[in-house]
Amino acid sequence: MTYRIEVDGEICISSGRCVAEYPDRFRFDDEEVAQGVPGAPPLPDDAALRLARACPSGALLVFDADTGDEIDIFAT
Repeated sequence: MTYRIEVDGEICISSGRCVAEYPDRFRFDDEEVAQGVPGAPPLPDDAALRLARACPSGALLVFDADTGDEIDIFAT
């Protein structure tokens, strides 16, 4: 399975964890809210789950790239 991460900008608190760990995949927008870097390669599945679980606001959502279904990051 391949995972895809999206940032929910409505709940992002700009902690910067994702940007600090993967600056080639995440950046801050003009309002200092994290966003994905367009065209960036996906993270390995284990890294995507680890990063999403570590997000203090829960703003990183993980999806199955094939089906589009959201993944329960704490059940996998």
